[in-house]
Amino acid sequence: MKKHNLSLYPAAAALLFCAGHASAQQTVFIGALHDTTGVTAQVGREFADAKTDAVKWINENGGVNGKKIEMDAVDYAYKAPNAVGAYKKWMSGSRKPVAILGYGTADTEALVGFVNTDKIIYFSQANPASLTDPAGASKRVDKPTPYNFFHGPSYSDACRAELKYFNDQWKTQAKKGKPKFAFMGDNHPFANSHRETCQAYATEIGYDVVPAIQYSMRPGDYKAQCLTLKESAADIAYLGNTGDSNISVLKSCETVGVKAKFFTNVWGYSELVLEAAGQAAAGVIAPFPVAPWGMNSAAGAKTISAIAGGKPRTSYYIAAVCSVFYVKEALEWADKNGGITGEKVRQGMYQKKDWVPKGLEGQCAPATWTASDHRSMTSATLWEGQFRDGKPAWKYIGDVAMPREEKWFGR
Repeated sequence: MKKHNLSLYPAAAALLFCAGHASAQQTVFIGALHDTTGVTAQVGREFADAKTDAVKWINENGGVNGKKIEMDAVDYAYKAPNAVGAYKKWMSGSRKPVAILGYGTADTEALVGFVNTDKIIYFSQANPASLTDPAGASKRVDKPTPYNFFHGPSYSDACRAELKYFNDQWKTQAKKGKPKFAFMGDNHPFANSHRETCQAYATEIGYDVVPAIQYSMRPGDYKAQCLTLKESAADIAYLGNTGDSNISVLKSCETVGVKAKFFTNVWGYSELVLEAAGQAAAGVIAPFPVAPWGMNSAAGAKTISAIAGGKPRTSYYIAAVCSVFYVKEALEWADKNGGITGEKVRQGMYQKKDWVPKGLEGQCAPATWTASDHRSMTSATLWEGQFRDGKPAWKYIGDVAMPREEKWFGR
């Protein structure tokens, strides 16, 4: 077949260029980091499914003002260098992402400088308080984070809320002496991001704080750590790792007879943990910025069910769907107000107060981001895991109101 040099046919070249340009303009390119093979894969696979399903549903239901989302997802196996490599590959490509759906704490913090320079919003499933100070006004963060966002209270604020709840219960029950608190977690950016702030607040409101107990992010035999916890006589133990290793801890602690009440971070507990650990995981309390499956009759539950194809999914999945929809609505605002650029999408994140994405009413806790404060909320909604008829179930414990304290900003 004879090949034609389009430079000899200016009109044809122009038409081809316009067609290609128009096609590109009808899609919105975003990046996504997943962990489906690393140490947090139990949580990560839920996030990966949710992001994929949510984008598919959005594209089938109007897209972003008619534009379809094109998402390039990378499994970075929970290794920060891999995340940096994926980011550099995206930025060296012919199409650069206008937003990134991020993942963990170490990789998110490693990319702060990059997204600041390139002006791309980075909406992660990592909730360290270090990402909440967009202008660096608190003087407590290493770098300002104007392009970083997450939904829900920070790990620090959520831990403080849990400690307040337990302390209030202690006083209500008129128990003698001070309650004892033990922080447990790996020597890793995830748990380290809020270990000191949790312990400091516990001391501030009257706990006796026992030495922190370290256990790996990987599943294993943690009877030794559980014996240390038992010997400490701690009344409350906070699990700072993800659900993957918390399953092992809960089983080990049941084996050695630990009596402490367990609390976790938002990613430390779910239906999957209940199923895997059985009765050892019953009674644990976690802070969810979403309503777990089956715990909401509002319109949002129907949307979640449609996105999930009617299959019950975990709180992890629902949280990731909420994240995608916040980004989607920020993209829509940018599209209508000057064009979809990182800076415009960032502005889109500041347009609403007590924001719940359309169609997800009752599922995503109302959030407010401002140009000076990226704490989307400081209070926490607590849920306790149980079993009903042999199946994982939830008990709503309550909303713990926490003030937006300046002294906690950025930490």
